[in-house]
Amino acid sequence: MEVIRIPRVMQGTSKGLIIKGKSTGLVPTMGALHEGHLSLVRRAKEENDITVVSIFVNPIQFGPTEDFESYPRDIEGDTEKLGKEGVDIIFMPDIHSMYPEKFSTSVEVQKISERLCGAFRPGHFRGVATVVTKLFHVVKPTRSYFGAKDFQQIVVIKQFVKDLDMDIDIIVCPTIREKDGLAMSSRNTYLNKEQRQAATVIYRCLKEASDLVKSGIIDGNHVKGVMQDTLLKEPEVSVIDYAGVYDPLTLDELSEIKGDALLAIALKIGNTRLIDNMLVTKGR
Repeated sequence: MEVIRIPRVMQGTSKGLIIKGKSTGLVPTMGALHEGHLSLVRRAKEENDITVVSIFVNPIQFGPTEDFESYPRDIEGDTEKLGKEGVDIIFMPDIHSMYPEKFSTSVEVQKISERLCGAFRPGHFRGVATVVTKLFHVVKPTRSYFGAKDFQQIVVIKQFVKDLDMDIDIIVCPTIREKDGLAMSSRNTYLNKEQRQAATVIYRCLKEASDLVKSGIIDGNHVKGVMQDTLLKEPEVSVIDYAGVYDPLTLDELSEIKGDALLAIALKIGNTRLIDNMLVTKGR
């Protein structure tokens, strides 16, 4: 397994792989790897000749009061896990190499970046779109792999890949959950025992709302109200940013469910912000 830290070195390696006709699968991460990340790695290995995992805690997607400094980091543990999975290359640049002095370019997807999480984290998706664009240009992957838990991020990435004519397949993989349903997340490590137990309300809420839609309920406002009531009954929930029913393509809130719908939640338990979602189809 090779560890590359310099973007130009990674670019040169990528060009060499393309010349040799090798396909490359990229799994972008911010480290603190868990089974959700590793499931993406395994999928990438199945479908490509070479698997690259990037590890980079991207400062420009964090707001001034968010957890950039305290975000979990475990380079030694991550390297060991990726070695066991048979990853070919870890791309692990530092901040200066990704954003050198006088860096002044950004990538922004309008409208959909301003909905859901974007309404509560100004500039977040501009930071995501910028760093992922850079990773795509540096690694030059055939395919790139993302977990469905970050649904809005996937919508944003798919949009700029389409708009900018990037020849990359975006592969969406299922959310990996703990036995009690909580979606795996690096931020789960912030939760104490009581908060961790309370966090199971997110999945229960999504399942309850999903069952309503599958039973034929088409009133999005009713489903939203049920979701809000369920979450508010949990004392450890300190803030609900949003919980409702959305169009999976535009991320607009749905008052009437006509087909596919996205059930999405973002909340805080204590000071820890967690997100989750579930796709559902009316009557099925």
